Amino acid sequence: MARTHLFPPDRVHYVWNRALPAVLEIDPGDTVIYELRDVTDNQITPASTAEDLTRLDWSRIYPLAGPLYVKGAQPGDVLEVEIVDLHPKGWGWTGIIPGFGLLEEEFEQPYLKIWDLSPGDHTFFREDIRIPLDPFCGTMGVAPREPGEHPVMPPGPFGGNMDIRHLTKGTRLFLPVQVEGALFSVGDAHAAQGDGEICVTAIEAPMYAVLRFHLHKGRSIEEPQFLCPKPLTAKYDEKGYYATTGIAPDLMVAAKKAVRYMIDHIAHTYRMSREDAYILASVVVDLKISEVVDKPNWIVTAYLPLSIFQG
Repeated sequence: MARTHLFPPDRVHYVWNRALPAVLEIDPGDTVIYELRDVTDNQITPASTAEDLTRLDWSRIYPLAGPLYVKGAQPGDVLEVEIVDLHPKGWGWTGIIPGFGLLEEEFEQPYLKIWDLSPGDHTFFREDIRIPLDPFCGTMGVAPREPGEHPVMPPGPFGGNMDIRHLTKGTRLFLPVQVEGALFSVGDAHAAQGDGEICVTAIEAPMYAVLRFHLHKGRSIEEPQFLCPKPLTAKYDEKGYYATTGIAPDLMVAAKKAVRYMIDHIAHTYRMSREDAYILASVVVDLKISEVVDKPNWIVTAYLPLSIFQG
């Protein structure tokens, strides 16, 4: 019979390492309830200021709840993670951290916004900008097969810090098992984010998560895959989008151009600072590859949902 487990909230780790001992063992079909910390391990709080972003202890970034040992999991199997439920704990933050983000060379000063998430299904950037919440975990993965310590950022074939904003309630994530027991870990919870997480932070938030685990034998995948059973942008689609394009022979250059133009558009049209526009873009703007066949130039497009603007 499938069981439900409570993962100990005081057990976290900060690197991937196949040698880490499992905190909890479960059977396939079991459900695990998590209480996840924010990405800074509680270094940022509702009382924090922008200067606190320059004093972070980086050895405590990405506290992951894990590892979780799934009985019977062997290299070559597929671990299915069913996302049963996700609930932020009432507040979150978004920041510009010097040295990080898509436009790090243009935004060199720290900047911090604290969000009130208490309404449960939405938050306000300001009184005329309402943002729907669509929580997900930015980091979910199994232990990599390579021995030794590996940083949580960047992602890898084992999953990890993927920041895929569609890994929301109801989605099923498939991960290639690389070590015995899979040794799954989760963290880096976000209340909302645009595709790209442009400024390197979404709405970072402590969160409750409920995950159910299934094991697939006789199936093998090389890198993560997922099944999303609902429309990807339903919470934003009702009023359409304003889009900016970036065109260049390099996709990263094109992405930067599209975002730069979008920041200019938001700041001018909605009368806000470029810092606020950058943060808003990170939370709601989706980057999409529009064209990769008309060489030598490719197109990246930034989509701003117009439904967030009230009135």
